[in-house]
Amino acid sequence: MPTPLRLFGPEGRSGHDALDAHRTASGPGWSLLRGDCRELLPLLPPASVDLIFADPPYFLSNGGFTCHAGRRAPVRKGAWDASRGVAEDHRFNVAWLAACQRVLKPEGTLWVSGTQHVIFSVGFALQSLGFKLLNTVTWYKPNASPNLSCRYFTHSSELLLWAAPASSGRLRHTFHYPLMREEAGGKQMRDVWALPRPGDEELADDGQGRVWTLTGPRRAEKALGRHPTQKPLALLERIVRATSSPGALVLDPFCGSGTTGVAAVGLERRFLGLDTSGEYLALARSRLETRAPAPPSPRRAT
Repeated sequence: MPTPLRLFGPEGRSGHDALDAHRTASGPGWSLLRGDCRELLPLLPPASVDLIFADPPYFLSNGGFTCHAGRRAPVRKGAWDASRGVAEDHRFNVAWLAACQRVLKPEGTLWVSGTQHVIFSVGFALQSLGFKLLNTVTWYKPNASPNLSCRYFTHSSELLLWAAPASSGRLRHTFHYPLMREEAGGKQMRDVWALPRPGDEELADDGQGRVWTLTGPRRAEKALGRHPTQKPLALLERIVRATSSPGALVLDPFCGSGTTGVAAVGLERRFLGLDTSGEYLALARSRLETRAPAPPSPRRAT
């Protein structure tokens, strides 16, 4: 099991912890902090984090509409999701990504999830900061909500950008390639991941590798409460398994309902979650305190 997570001050000193005032909950191998990640991350020592997964605001709550349960519904995720204009939204992305870059170890990596509304700003910010883009994973959702206006193709994917903190020099990032190849049936795992309705089977072999299926957040994953942008546990488990090792420190600067933490601690990593919402931090705490052990890595049927 992970050792208890100890937080560090600006210089990594023992004793006074500059982050203690922001801690809302902790347990074996995890801690949750309340505050803006742009203000909290500078309190961590540089090069102290092994893996970061970020699901930042998509800036969609601007009076638009979506389809929910087959009906037209307004997009109102919260004030944190409202756009402040293209330029200000991009400055926000540059600021939090720069703060993440500082705390990543040279062998660490960063994952960012987003739709077309934010991902291009994130990608440009990563490049301008000197990150090395490793992969763009397309997360395909065959059960996506229909497009009510009938003026666009149906939005049925999200993108995951995977990046190392520096673009020059020898690649040092952690990637458990043999494990991912094994999980893909002995073939290289592709950069397109499908999220079908729960119960759907994996897609068949086509001779070139497998497009792996995952499941959307199951009902049990929302039993303690809901977050409007909650990610499926299976998605985070794959990311944590592929790009970190047991004992690693996993950070989520927008931890929401705590899915990243549930995956990390269940896979014997340590977790540090940041969020500005006391409501969602309470939900994350409940999920971490009642989490079930992570399932074994999926294997190809024989």
